[in-house]
Amino acid sequence: MPTLHDATGPELTAAQLHDILRLRVDVFVVEQKAAYPEIDGRDLRPDTRHLWFEGEGGVAAYLRVLLAPDGIRRIGRVVTAASARGQGLAARLMEAALTIPGEYVLDAQTYVQGFYARYGFVPEGEEYTDDDGIPHIRMRRRP
Repeated sequence: MPTLHDATGPELTAAQLHDILRLRVDVFVVEQKAAYPEIDGRDLRPDTRHLWFEGEGGVAAYLRVLLAPDGIRRIGRVVTAASARGQGLAARLMEAALTIPGEYVLDAQTYVQGFYARYGFVPEGEEYTDDDGIPHIRMRRRP
């Protein structure tokens, strides 16, 4: 059974950050062919929260929570390794992330909108296509 980890940016070891970035690049940049700057300078901030499951093969699933100046938390980079899909790891990460009360937003790939709706997120605005041609929708979960 994979182990849940929860750390702020400064708490991450170099090896942990490497493994997290590797998973994000493997899925978002390589698998989904979305060539964008994955390393955005936010990962090591003290108010950035990282949650991930690690198994025998390394990081199996991950998400990041950013804290905006207005106090709203932004969930992003929700990703599961191809070898770990179908185990409910993303759902367990969402449950762990939402233990901190408050308002949350995220930009969901449209095809997983129903997944986020299970956690109280509702669509906000119109669907849009990002720079890589992937349809998204902004979703919000109010306290």
